[in-house]
Amino acid sequence: MIMPNIGAFIAWGIITALFISDGFFPNENLASLVGPMINYLLPLLIAYTGGKMVHDTRGGVVGAIATMGVIVGAEDPMFLGAMIMGPLSGWIMKKFDDAVDGKIRQGFEMLVNNFSAGIFGGALAVLGLYAVGPVMAGFSSVLAAGVEAIMNAGLLPLASILIEPAKVLFLNNAINHGILTPLGLQESNETGTSVLFMLESNPGPGLGVLLAYTVFGRGASRSSAPGAALIQFVGGIHEIYFPYILMKPQLLLAVIAGGMSGVFTFVLFDVGLRAAASPGSIIAYFAMTPPNKYVFMVLGVLVAAAVSFIISSIILKAGRSDEEDLGTAASKMEEMKGKESSVTSGLKEEGAENQESSEPEELSGKDINKVIFACDAGMGSSAMGASVMKDKVKKAGLDMEVTNSAINQIPDDADVIITHKDLTDRAKQKRPDAEHVSVDNFLGSPKYDELVERWKSDQE
Repeated sequence: MIMPNIGAFIAWGIITALFISDGFFPNENLASLVGPMINYLLPLLIAYTGGKMVHDTRGGVVGAIATMGVIVGAEDPMFLGAMIMGPLSGWIMKKFDDAVDGKIRQGFEMLVNNFSAGIFGGALAVLGLYAVGPVMAGFSSVLAAGVEAIMNAGLLPLASILIEPAKVLFLNNAINHGILTPLGLQESNETGTSVLFMLESNPGPGLGVLLAYTVFGRGASRSSAPGAALIQFVGGIHEIYFPYILMKPQLLLAVIAGGMSGVFTFVLFDVGLRAAASPGSIIAYFAMTPPNKYVFMVLGVLVAAAVSFIISSIILKAGRSDEEDLGTAASKMEEMKGKESSVTSGLKEEGAENQESSEPEELSGKDINKVIFACDAGMGSSAMGASVMKDKVKKAGLDMEVTNSAINQIPDDADVIITHKDLTDRAKQKRPDAEHVSVDNFLGSPKYDELVERWKSDQE
């Protein structure tokens, strides 16, 4: 629910950074956008997205109506309330539509659909106003009070003991967008910035581990670490360093110590971000940090990276003999995640490429206008794959649109849909009429060159 709307969060952060009283260009008129955006726009977008994920546009609309009651029933921004009411409303509408399917007399479909959405939406809005809103406001207050108590006691760096291992267990998005972002936005709305945005997203600890592998690693781990470091630090895709941790679980000590050191530095110099840094890239950090705190922000990131690098180096040098294979570690990460990862699939053994397959129903290059790369969120891995393919298509002189999308939002006019092999079945259910291509590695699959050659030959 959060990831598809990150652009709106960034827009709010930029407007806040530029136009509030202590922003780059203070402007009272433009600063008046800040309050309505965080109180109404962002929760409603979250609710609409959640409802739409469950029951398409109809579920999204009812989810937004219901969340309006939660917003009015609470004083703080209702992100958690929106994350509950959106999917709940979509689920209720889905159950109702399933119950009346085939039972509505011909000619009355629009009447029933519109009035049922209005009735359920209105009822859920009332429920949100009198029940969910106050409960969520109380829950948010308890969480905020707990975080404030931890901060006042000077114990916030200890949060890294839980956050860093949880990231490697693939709970990074749940922690960052499900817990820290809502609490951080509430604090940022009151004080202008929040250090909570930096607890999970700091790229320093992961950078330290990858730099240590670059210097002291061996084989595939050493040769792939520099590229992974660039993707992690600049691109903000933290998932790519998880297999390096799993090769040597002792490295959790390095990222925990690095995270704690970074948070301690941020707290010491009162550094915070204006909004969530998503993805957790150093570029996003600069965009969301007040300019008078740039030096201390960079210091916190570098301290985290340095501590992580030193401890990682000691661990790698002390235990080279039992270093695990990178491909095995990537597979282990996927087992822990519960599904394969399109980002780290490029780290697995090259022999896996032979497992790639594409559908036998191949479209002629003359009939292809749009190629879609699809992944869970439609952002990180699919965007990188689309960028690679777009360059190949352009060099081949082909007139095709190549773009990326979330798998639940694949456009109806997509002719070819390229997905990681674990997501292909879901894509087929969404668009059974399109040509589907499965790959193991979004970043550099040999399938790309084969497709481009085929399409080029068809058009000659």
